[in-house]
Amino acid sequence: MSTETVPPDTAGVLLAAALLRTGSVVAIPTETVYGLAADATNPDAIARIYAAKGRPSFNPLIAHVSGADMAAEHVETPPLARRLIDAFWPGPLTLVLPRKPESRIAAIVTAGLPTLAVRCPDHPVPQALIKALGRPLAAPSANASGQISATRAEHVLKTLGGRIPLVIDGGPCKGGIESTIVAVEGERLRLLRPGGIPREALEAFAPLSLGGSGIEAPGMMESHYAPTKPLRLEAETAEDDEFLIGFGRVTGDISLSPSGDPVEAAARLFDCLHAADANAARCIAVAPVPPDGLGAAINDRLRRAAAPR
Repeated sequence: MSTETVPPDTAGVLLAAALLRTGSVVAIPTETVYGLAADATNPDAIARIYAAKGRPSFNPLIAHVSGADMAAEHVETPPLARRLIDAFWPGPLTLVLPRKPESRIAAIVTAGLPTLAVRCPDHPVPQALIKALGRPLAAPSANASGQISATRAEHVLKTLGGRIPLVIDGGPCKGGIESTIVAVEGERLRLLRPGGIPREALEAFAPLSLGGSGIEAPGMMESHYAPTKPLRLEAETAEDDEFLIGFGRVTGDISLSPSGDPVEAAARLFDCLHAADANAARCIAVAPVPPDGLGAAINDRLRRAAAPR
């Protein structure tokens, strides 16, 4: 299979929509990372996502919706969920909520769980495709399972080229790190994956606890987002045959953010990991990143990228 790359114009969106209607998959830009999209109501199409990525079938997917009304067709939206939707959608917040029995979302999307993860993307391409289909899109990150997430079209082609028919090249992603995922449980929240919305912003709405039992949402596998080379964290200097990714005062061979800006670091994280992985050095080292705000999400991705695999 050859993979065609098209711009994010009307013709590109129409071509992608036509492929999605036939049960195919397409890689698309979002404000977080590139996603590998398929019709969330078509189980055969979802199976093609798992096959293209080599993704374990026990790892659920996020259903991307046009907004609160489409979400309410598929999940229960209690008062706390509605307040979060009003505050953070469209944007990088995924809510894990009870799936409605009448939802047409394919069961393979939920990996057999009674809940469904939903998000409203803040990007014109997925919104145009959801509108064209009239149905949610399932769209995990557009990379081979467990490897570095894609924030550019060329990153997608690196691991999925020849395995999918189409990539819409929307340029580099603005956010650069995946969505925050929270389970809404009554008037409490449980953080399943840190991401583009800092936990401090969520704690203004409800008490927030950490973690979950087993794989309840994407991005919870211990080894994930991984380069092909060994990764050392909290590095102040490079050791022999290491490529150093800097931050702030640690200059490095490349830097997440010379000024120590966590927003810039989040946007550049996967870009820097791709650059380090392509370098001739045998290993990768990453400078310390403070854990506050977006730093929590950056450190979560780095910890999983460095985990044994």
